[in-house]
Amino acid sequence: MTPLALYVHIPWCAQKCPYCDFNSHQQRGELPEQRYLAQLLADLETDVVLAGQRKLSTLFVGGGTPSLMSAAFYQALLEGIDQRIGIARDAEITLEANPGSSEYAKFRDFRTAGINRLSIGVQSFNNQMLAMLGRIHDADTAHIAIRAAQSAGFDRLNIDLMHGLPGQNPRSATHDLTTALQFETGHISWYQLTIERNTAFWRSPPILPVDDILADIQDDGLQQLDAAGYAHYEVSAFARDAHRCRHNLNYWQFGDYLGIGAGAHGKLSLSDGTVLRTRKTRVPEDYLNHSVERLRITETVPTDELPLEFLMNALRLRDGVPMALFEQRTGHPIDAIIDTVNELRHEGLLVADENRLQSSALGFRFLDSVLTRFS
Repeated sequence: MTPLALYVHIPWCAQKCPYCDFNSHQQRGELPEQRYLAQLLADLETDVVLAGQRKLSTLFVGGGTPSLMSAAFYQALLEGIDQRIGIARDAEITLEANPGSSEYAKFRDFRTAGINRLSIGVQSFNNQMLAMLGRIHDADTAHIAIRAAQSAGFDRLNIDLMHGLPGQNPRSATHDLTTALQFETGHISWYQLTIERNTAFWRSPPILPVDDILADIQDDGLQQLDAAGYAHYEVSAFARDAHRCRHNLNYWQFGDYLGIGAGAHGKLSLSDGTVLRTRKTRVPEDYLNHSVERLRITETVPTDELPLEFLMNALRLRDGVPMALFEQRTGHPIDAIIDTVNELRHEGLLVADENRLQSSALGFRFLDSVLTRFS
């Protein structure tokens, strides 16, 4: 059966960052923990019927800033989820956290509540860059937060970093990586800042490094991460063995996931081959005040769009996926894409292995061009 994951969205932040286009809303007053908890569990109950007889193999709490919520909230949430659908005993359970001092004090309690993986949104260890990004922590606080997470027993830990920041050069970008690598967390997400619509940066754009500098930053960073033993296993994800994010791997392998919380998205494969996309009401107040029947919008993915959707995810993985997975997850025979696959193999953009769908090093670098060939 297709693996099943759960995404939980916490929509509040202490402060909205100018680059952020996620569904996040600045906290106003006390967080409505108990009301949100009750609505999350009611939301899940309406989705469970879509899941079939599957327990959750992974669970990811994103935001927003999920670490604003209390450990008691997460203990009750995980217990409620387990009662309604079941969480596998070896499930990976990730929480996104900010390095703010009021939050890292909770890390040990988060671990006790059942969270077993943290993703800490550092973004940079340069105070000037952090101020420009609108972050509310500084470099020292980030150091303390990472050490606090390790002391709390989190042996699965991700550091989130951005590069291509305004005024950044290869030296300052790789200094961020050097600092992150000293913690030996096993996983680093390293991605380029992009200016998205509906953000403060879109309305008042900062001056970003020119393309030649961005290319140098990328090349230097990739070499540095490789030398440290961090495999480039996905476009912006790097990990040592056994530290790859299982939840995100499920996305990229076109697995299934439920999504609960304000603005959360889900993807479900039904027994008749139909693939559904779900999304929930975005505005927190609406999510809290609507009946659960009005929270979910469900759409069927057109059958002819499934091959490209699968490839857009699977080819993000450096190692690709087994060829057989294409038919298992899309219901389409491999013949539907084999001519294009063979052309790309001949051009050196896909690996010449008849058992795998996998980008070559060149194809991985020009992934958008590869995907265009299937559209």
